[in-house]
Amino acid sequence: METHALSARKPPPSTRIEPGSREKETRRHPRIVLYSHDTLGFGHLRRNLLLAAALRRCSSQPEILLIAGMREAGAFEIPAGVDCLTLPAYSKGSDGQYQPRDLGKDLGELTNLRACIIKAAIKNFEPNLLVVDNVPRGAQSELDSTLQYLRASNSGARIVLGLRDVIDTPSTVRKQWLRQRNFEAIRDFYDEVWVYGDPLIYDLIDDCQFGEDIRRKAVYTGFLDQSIRLESHAARPSCKAVLGEDSRPYVLCAVGGGKDGGALCEAFCAVTLPAGHRGILVTGSQMGKDQRRVIQDMAAANPDITMVDFVREPIALMHGAAGIVSMGGYNTVCEVLSLDRPALIVPRVAPRQEQWLRAKMLEAHSLIDSLHPEQLNAERLSQWMASLQARPEAVARSVIDLNGLDRVSELADQFLSDFVAPLSEAS
Repeated sequence: METHALSARKPPPSTRIEPGSREKETRRHPRIVLYSHDTLGFGHLRRNLLLAAALRRCSSQPEILLIAGMREAGAFEIPAGVDCLTLPAYSKGSDGQYQPRDLGKDLGELTNLRACIIKAAIKNFEPNLLVVDNVPRGAQSELDSTLQYLRASNSGARIVLGLRDVIDTPSTVRKQWLRQRNFEAIRDFYDEVWVYGDPLIYDLIDDCQFGEDIRRKAVYTGFLDQSIRLESHAARPSCKAVLGEDSRPYVLCAVGGGKDGGALCEAFCAVTLPAGHRGILVTGSQMGKDQRRVIQDMAAANPDITMVDFVREPIALMHGAAGIVSMGGYNTVCEVLSLDRPALIVPRVAPRQEQWLRAKMLEAHSLIDSLHPEQLNAERLSQWMASLQARPEAVARSVIDLNGLDRVSELADQFLSDFVAPLSEAS
């Protein structure tokens, strides 16, 4: 596998054409690239789609290219003015190790292929802002040559790292970031670090001891409010297609991509639902075929359970649920908080503690309930469902900052306001 040395080159000044220039120019809208590596579940992709929709509301109406790492990207609704480049996919094992999802067996060859595709897209699209999701050097360091190119090109492009609220335990994060040379990458290549969280709930920069260099670049945006997705053209049709004509209240169980959600799905199929309720189970498109067959058989044996593999836009389905049982990824938790839905989070605890840490912090503020996966069984789920009608009204918006999308748009506008780029004059 090709490895790239990190460059210590400093960011160039931004490119600006002064107002009042007498040159006759045809101008284009600024351009943004949103990169996510996408190996497990749909969280990174959904977050970037949400950010893309928010960034399109910037005053400069930027054109946006998503660079995504999974073939399912084409199944999601893409906002106007946004397009998507889908990379050949990685897969991540239960031990956290990468491997090709389908294309051959050589991880190094796949990494080099992805790195070349990314760099070619950046060179030809010429973005004014690159937002990298979660991994400063990209998966398997695949962004190194692209970051070096942008800093050497004198394009003035701004580079931002976007981080979710929790990554892992502080000691694990520091060890991993030191090993992967992430601190160097942020120092040399990044203009800002946007943390999509509320420091009153959890201060990522402080707790992980990221240091003053990153603290100076960090901006806490607040959590990303997902309720705007209720306006999606796909939201209501997707909900109707699942619910059909059955008007009973329902409890929803959703496990993201589904690759590691089998135990939760099996427990949900065996629950005793509250009287007059039904259960909706969304297993995700990444669940293994053998596991899916087991769950299909269990769901078929329970007349009150409806199982579907994939829902293009599940936000309306979540909004209408009497309660939600799910894993604890960032996007899922933001959906729950944004919609003020009662939720029981059964988090993934390996190979990262991220979901468990997030669940416990939010439970401490009475915003969700949590259940450790070692305690998971149908009886515990049934007990939680039986308590739904007695639960107090949710208060998420009075407790946490959910204004992240507006702040991201404001931050991007500040970066893009100095940019005016000429196109070739029309012939």
